[in-house]
Amino acid sequence: MTLIVNGEKQEITAATLADLLSALDYEGEWLATAVNGELVHREDRAAFTLGESDRVEILSPMQGG
Repeated sequence: MTLIVNGEKQEITAATLADLLSALDYEGEWLATAVNGELVHREDRAAFTLGESDRVEILSPMQGG
């Protein structure tokens, strides 16, 4: 299916948000995720089913000063 991930179209086979994060090599406790503008909490990602053309935002903290 086609998803918009961080503003870019991608063809993805992942069925859930947790699967998507794994497929894109996002790991760690400090990620923030939103689908179609709605925050998805870490504990809900495994059950959150993605749909065609969903807009997914994945944010991770940046270091710097």
